[in-house]
Amino acid sequence: MKPIKVTFDEELLDRLDRSPAVREHGRSAVLRQAVADYLTRKEAEEIERQYREGYGAAPPADFEEWAGEGVSLT
Repeated sequence: MKPIKVTFDEELLDRLDRSPAVREHGRSAVLRQAVADYLTRKEAEEIERQYREGYGAAPPADFEEWAGEGVSLT
């Protein structure tokens, strides 16, 4: 792992430090998980955007039925 420097305002850092997960696992572990969750969500949003773009303004009528098929990112 590579150490990095991240700047937080004091209020946000205080909120983070009050988290039970931070007390149990430490700041770094919680922030790594938060970043991983964020990236997974953004990747899923991008895939959904690409599906919708590929099918134009109107996705196929059965889009919602098969949209959950394939590899889950969560």
